[in-house]
Amino acid sequence: MSTALETTGTIRPDYPEPLWIQAVNLITGEITSGVLKPGMRLPPERELCLQLNISRVTLRKALNKLVEDGLLNASHGRGWYVAAAGASKEWPNSLESFSETAARMGLKASSRVLKAATAAATIDEAEEFSIAPGTRLFSLDRVRLLNDVPIAIDFTRIPADLVPGFADVDFATASLYDELGHAGLAPVRADSTIEAREADAYAAKHLDIEVGKPLLVMHQLVVDAAEKPLFASKIQYSGDRYRLRTHFSRNAFGRAPR
Repeated sequence: MSTALETTGTIRPDYPEPLWIQAVNLITGEITSGVLKPGMRLPPERELCLQLNISRVTLRKALNKLVEDGLLNASHGRGWYVAAAGASKEWPNSLESFSETAARMGLKASSRVLKAATAAATIDEAEEFSIAPGTRLFSLDRVRLLNDVPIAIDFTRIPADLVPGFADVDFATASLYDELGHAGLAPVRADSTIEAREADAYAAKHLDIEVGKPLLVMHQLVVDAAEKPLFASKIQYSGDRYRLRTHFSRNAFGRAPR
């Protein structure tokens, strides 16, 4: 559902600021004042041009700038949306669930379950989990959302014998980490790699982005205190909605002599 801009400001051709910058400032004001709320869709471009009395070329320049600033998201074929508050903030380098991260940022986490079923482990999956090929794995594929804005697609695999009741859990609302805790399992560490990829048609569909847009793909193997693999995930994050914060330190033996 879109909403008309309620700003009392106007765009003035006689002002020294370019028209597109004035448009950026006006829309930014609507967002910071709370008139345009996270997840809300802006009016169609034609209506915006009439409201602001600017051309579509000028409007597009302003909207693209707002996307760069993390205030808007563009959804191919559906329009322009106010970005989820905090969605462009950095993710922590601590091991926490998506729901925990959302709660810490004051956001609402939700999921669309694409798949929840068991299947035989492939040779590669068996090697990753140190199990025999053919061992049953519980597969959980979800679109993860913050304030109803799709952020990532999460493909998770768990040895089914560790979580025999997971087939009956509604993961549209349930937290994977909470359910692992109920099963007596405690994730302690995740070995992770991140790589850049282009969105294919499947990812583009579920993340509301265009095919070819950048994704950050995180591969994780999460283990318990005994270094036993608990689950493996591949998470495809929309490149303009995710940023990981980390840190590096240099030990005393690595310091150059004076």
